[in-house]
Amino acid sequence: MAKSFIARRHLHFQGSLMEEVAELSKGMDDLIDLSIGDPDFTTPAPILEAGYRDALAGYTHYSPGKGYPDVIGAVVGTYKNDLGIAIGPENVIIVASGDYASFMAGFATIDPGDEVLIPDPSFMCYRYHVSYAGGVPVMVPTSAADGWRFSAKEAEKYVTPKTKGLYICTPNNPTGACMHPEDMQAVYELAEKYDLLIYSDEIYTAFSYEVPFCSMLSIPGAAKRTVVINSLSKNYVATGARLGWIIAPPDIIGAIAQEGLNMVYSAPSISQRMAKFALTQGKPFMEPIMAEFKERMFKTAERINRIPHLHVPSPPPGTFYLFVDVRETGLSDYEFVLKTLKEAHVALVPGSDFGACGTGFVRICATVSLPKLMEACNRIESMKL
Repeated sequence: MAKSFIARRHLHFQGSLMEEVAELSKGMDDLIDLSIGDPDFTTPAPILEAGYRDALAGYTHYSPGKGYPDVIGAVVGTYKNDLGIAIGPENVIIVASGDYASFMAGFATIDPGDEVLIPDPSFMCYRYHVSYAGGVPVMVPTSAADGWRFSAKEAEKYVTPKTKGLYICTPNNPTGACMHPEDMQAVYELAEKYDLLIYSDEIYTAFSYEVPFCSMLSIPGAAKRTVVINSLSKNYVATGARLGWIIAPPDIIGAIAQEGLNMVYSAPSISQRMAKFALTQGKPFMEPIMAEFKERMFKTAERINRIPHLHVPSPPPGTFYLFVDVRETGLSDYEFVLKTLKEAHVALVPGSDFGACGTGFVRICATVSLPKLMEACNRIESMKL
């Protein structure tokens, strides 16, 4: 053909090693896959059954574009009861997944050429969502020496007249770093100083070990310039439900709702019914699962630190990800991941996939049983790094 039919916006996006690892691991019957942040737990039966009951009762149609009012009410109640944060139904929209929430938030607020500050390293989709909206992702370095905590003082060095907003995620994927209240206050003050929008990814609220989880909305005054992204996926081990929500000022919610009407119209009805039950009655069913995640994280971190040349914070700060320092092995993070896959049949993700500051680190997902995590560590140690 004389021309490509692919839109130019796609041409500068590069594939990640995650995709290469998935291809190379095909046919490995004994593979231990620690590369994908998809919990191995099945969503608790009472949450699934609530969705099923409501589906039988007729909730199988389009919902209102912003979501069912009682599901929106469940989000409002959760932030009030669990975090002491007052929001109204006008501040909430229910959407099809946390990823989609981030994507929609970007499209609703970013104009071509706008710059958005993003922690380095962080979830790679943030920079893609900014780019798809025509914006320019600007990576702000964080470091292992500082516990990977995002610094407003460092971020200020990257502010320009084109800066529109900044992303935060606490606890952070892939590092697990938790922002402390003073970190959040400093981010808010930076946003006030330069009139910036804050995109706050809060999908790991139940996985904060180092400090109690702190929402950006808990900082006085921050709500007027904050877009919160959350979902059912991690806190309720329901990645397949593809159900999320956004909390933001009403004008931004209105713009996102308009987008939704022209994309998917409304979030999945049955998943919304699951979400209502999960948010209002699901916590007791999640407590043993969260306790097991914490045990996996703490024991796996201890085990990794007994492997020569590997280092990871112990106890880990948050999430179900361990961001392991492999620099003493003499291998790059890319080489380490390929070696581990080929020789140990353990799939990991190179830290450089999450940003340049992740170079020399690898991400391990504690999304398999503790015995499998220990077996993976045994295999890695047997490689004689």
